[in-house]
Amino acid sequence: MAKKVTIKDLAKAAGVSVTTVSQILNGKGARFSQATQDRVLALKKELNYVPDFNARNLILHSSKTIGVLVPNIGNPFFSSFARGIQAVCREKEYMPLIFSANHEVELERYYLSRLVERSVDGLIIASASITTTTIDEILKPNAIPYLLFDQNQTDAGDRVQVDDYQGGKLAAEHLLALGHRKISMYLPTNPTDNVLHRLAGFKETLQAAGVAFGEDNVVHTALTKRGGYEGTAAILAQQPTAIFCANDELAIGLYRGLAERGVRVPQDLSVIGFDDIDLDEYVTPALTTIHQPINQLGEEAAHLLFKRMATKGELATQVTRMPVELVVRQSTAAVEAR
Repeated sequence: MAKKVTIKDLAKAAGVSVTTVSQILNGKGARFSQATQDRVLALKKELNYVPDFNARNLILHSSKTIGVLVPNIGNPFFSSFARGIQAVCREKEYMPLIFSANHEVELERYYLSRLVERSVDGLIIASASITTTTIDEILKPNAIPYLLFDQNQTDAGDRVQVDDYQGGKLAAEHLLALGHRKISMYLPTNPTDNVLHRLAGFKETLQAAGVAFGEDNVVHTALTKRGGYEGTAAILAQQPTAIFCANDELAIGLYRGLAERGVRVPQDLSVIGFDDIDLDEYVTPALTTIHQPINQLGEEAAHLLFKRMATKGELATQVTRMPVELVVRQSTAAVEAR
């Protein structure tokens, strides 16, 4: 097996000291001649030299990594969110370490602790169950800059949010404009704060229009495609003409359950989702939904974190709120058209 090229090998080939090579590779070689710098960089490429990660950390006092904790990387929403973070990290020459905790509190704490042990430079946490206690016990004592995405139930730290209340309102207004008056909502079993804001916007808009809406119009299930599929019977038992799903995965799962029962969308039941994941344009019929700027949310989260890291904490709390918008496709229709 070929031996890994070390910094000593590179220094010997270039005819300079290890310190000279180290400083040139770390962008601190201005005091050396251009010829020396060019020779070292050319040999680095020629010999396929890859710096030792741990040694580099000691020199720069930085791991050049950020940790990203999401509840479910299998959800297309969080995949797109992570892509936005990756794009900014690449520009900044940082490595994002992305972990999916599957909504398990102990697993979240485990990942956070391990990331802190590895001296990550910052953290983006998109977890519904992160608590002030966890932040106080793990993050603050180690002075790790962090940013919270909008599922969190704590108000501590920098945040990126969308207007979930407005999203619920837009969904209700769309269904009301189509003549729907018997409407259900699909919610996760343990709704997070942002989902509860969607419910509030939806419910209050319906009630203001004189449409009755209460707990009897809600079905709770797991916030996944399988959850949407498995709750189909409970939805149909309410005999609604339209349903607002708390996210698009619920709607896509519901599609399968409806198809198996011969229920047509939107002829028999209008369906509207929330998120605007890429699958929405490829299901049949294409899904009407509330659009979140998912990639931009990831990018903004990363930008705010890097800003926090650059100021070493000497910065007022940063909160960015982004708008949502209604995207009308083929899964909703007027009641009169049935």
